[in-house]
Amino acid sequence: MTFELAPGSAAVRYDCLSIGGQWRPPVDPAVAEVVNPATARVCGEVAIGGAADVDLAVDAARTAGLRWSRTSPQFRAQLLEAVAERIRLRRNEFAEAIILEMGAPADNARDTQTDLAVAVFESYATLVNEFEWEETLGNSLIVHEPIGVVAAITPWNYPLYLASVKIAAALASGCTVVFKPSIDAPLDGYLLVATIEEVARECGAPAGLVNLVPGHGSVVGAALVAHPDVAAVSLTGSTNAGRQVSIAAAHSIKRVGLELGGKSAAIIVDDVTDLAGVLSGALADVFFNSGQTCTSCARILVPAARYDEAVELSAEIASRWTIGDPRLAGDHIGPVATRAQYESVIGHLESGLAEGARLVVGGVCPPDRIPAGMENGFWILPSVFSEIDPEMTIATEEIFGPVALLISYEDDEDAVRIANSSIYGLSGAVWSADDDRALALARRLETGRVVVNGGPFNVLAPTGGYKQSGNGRELGMHGLREFLEVKNIQR
Repeated sequence: MTFELAPGSAAVRYDCLSIGGQWRPPVDPAVAEVVNPATARVCGEVAIGGAADVDLAVDAARTAGLRWSRTSPQFRAQLLEAVAERIRLRRNEFAEAIILEMGAPADNARDTQTDLAVAVFESYATLVNEFEWEETLGNSLIVHEPIGVVAAITPWNYPLYLASVKIAAALASGCTVVFKPSIDAPLDGYLLVATIEEVARECGAPAGLVNLVPGHGSVVGAALVAHPDVAAVSLTGSTNAGRQVSIAAAHSIKRVGLELGGKSAAIIVDDVTDLAGVLSGALADVFFNSGQTCTSCARILVPAARYDEAVELSAEIASRWTIGDPRLAGDHIGPVATRAQYESVIGHLESGLAEGARLVVGGVCPPDRIPAGMENGFWILPSVFSEIDPEMTIATEEIFGPVALLISYEDDEDAVRIANSSIYGLSGAVWSADDDRALALARRLETGRVVVNGGPFNVLAPTGGYKQSGNGRELGMHGLREFLEVKNIQR
């Protein structure tokens, strides 16, 4: 592996894959460019693999698993804790990679994305010792065993955090991993795998615990899903990608965990007194990370009697949000992470207008509001639509950009109906002055997670979706179980 500064630029070059604890070039050398979304200029270059590299990586993971699966929970906990500490020490380096590859502002990249990765590894360092690996049930001994080689396939929106969620749980369970990061944001993945390898060597763990094969989903992803020695696939991505993985994995009856798209709703109950404060929280959820959070509640449901007030307040609140240089910390959002996603968001903005929605504020960013030197970047202003019909395209499809939709409802029954009308069910939110009423509404939402009155994120609690938002759960004990087989030994 090499890390180079190209003459006259800040380009990063990684020319190898990581297989069996060794950095080696692909069998058929090929590279992919990484584009800085703030400038639309190439900021890096990484080696990408093919099916032959997947074969080597799976074989290396399987070999490492022969030893790793027999290690004690205490030993695995020590490694996970050491990885967490090493990421913490290098948090600025990880944050710089995330800023460069997907445009998250500095405090987002450091304090949210990197620190969450630390918290995830730490959580599994604790849980691996708390889990009951064996239990007696009548005349049976129930034994939990690692499932085997795990294929971890991750997207570009929270690249380090989402990789950590899969890798930490797999390692805690005694599994080994072949990791395919997004080809659009692979830089932090190289740092993560290098860190894990370094810790593994120091701890005396087998080489090849986590093998890195970046590449195209149609090549590397497909080869991983089809490989007979891959026991489980964990994918975070689009619903369409989840369908393709499910079909391909069915041929070998693999276990498949999917966290897919979302079109989540936040219900603002009619008993809310501080409507401006609640809307500030709801809009912050939509705009954070440039709207590229699969669990964000982009549909904001507002009582009909307060709808006009909510539209006026939302326009004022959204207009205070700005775009800005992602290298800086502060109350601004960065660019949309890829050109393809930028064009998709523009298409949804145009679709909303064409179908009769009103763009209250926002849209494509005018040149005079773009940071100097970043005029070619992928900039979308924090945006709010009103006059939404729940059947509109923008109200049914995931936009994955900083675009909020204000939807009117008549009563609690109507709010629940609208919220549950989506084909997705990943997240949701309820804002109410009455905790009991909020909890009652939360119980009725067909979704894997509901946030009440802005409750903080919990890395010990499961996350995952209902309906077409996926299956399986990540984080905490539920995430650990995703990579375990259960054996009944009757005596």
